[in-house]
Amino acid sequence: MSRVQSIERAFAVLGALTDGPIGVTEVADRADLPKSTAARMLTSLAREGAVEQLPGETRYRLGPRIESLATGLAAARGLVAIAGPHLAELAASIGEVAGLSVPEGDLIHYIDQVDSDHPVGVRDWTGARLAMHAVSSGLAVLALRPPAEIERYLAAPLERFADRTMTDPTALRERLRRIQLDGYAWTAGEYTEDVSSVASAIADATGEVVAAIHVHGPSYRFPILGREADLGLEVATVANRIARTLRQSPT
Repeated sequence: MSRVQSIERAFAVLGALTDGPIGVTEVADRADLPKSTAARMLTSLAREGAVEQLPGETRYRLGPRIESLATGLAAARGLVAIAGPHLAELAASIGEVAGLSVPEGDLIHYIDQVDSDHPVGVRDWTGARLAMHAVSSGLAVLALRPPAEIERYLAAPLERFADRTMTDPTALRERLRRIQLDGYAWTAGEYTEDVSSVASAIADATGEVVAAIHVHGPSYRFPILGREADLGLEVATVANRIARTLRQSPT
């Protein structure tokens, strides 16, 4: 069975379970698969947590991993809807690209971007997943994690992406303390040469850091010399506005 065929059959099996728990025979019928193939697919999907067998029964239902993925998607869409107008305002005010990202384990996932009117900009990072220590959004999020999580992250090998990527744990530890005090994080050419960025984290009603917003642009024009603190505070102020909206939104 080819990998593509396996993926197609896996989705067919998952689709067969969307109306509720059913047995292997009915899964095979709905997915138009031989019963033996359906059984193998169910076993494989169960190992991944995508389906599960009802306790004491032979029927299967969608598993916790599917629910987790769906919940994460809904949350991300909600964040994009809430943050969008604020990103547009930020991009217009500063004149550079503004973006939104969410943490995924030890990575930061860029999920939205609003371009500026400037004719020379930077690439669209939407969809990228990057190491936290190399980008402003990642540093802003990492700085607000519990001390034990920060130490765990710093204890792992830290990849260098550019000459200016900071990989020394001692230096990063001090940098994160500075970010905690400032409320924003700056990077300059640390993941991609000649791109500077400033970011601030967003916490939800429970205090959990769920996202970050950033503004980035070519280093030759961004930031304007001497305006680093002002721009950082502007981004942090917008992040706080988004956080307030999140706290006021119905759960």
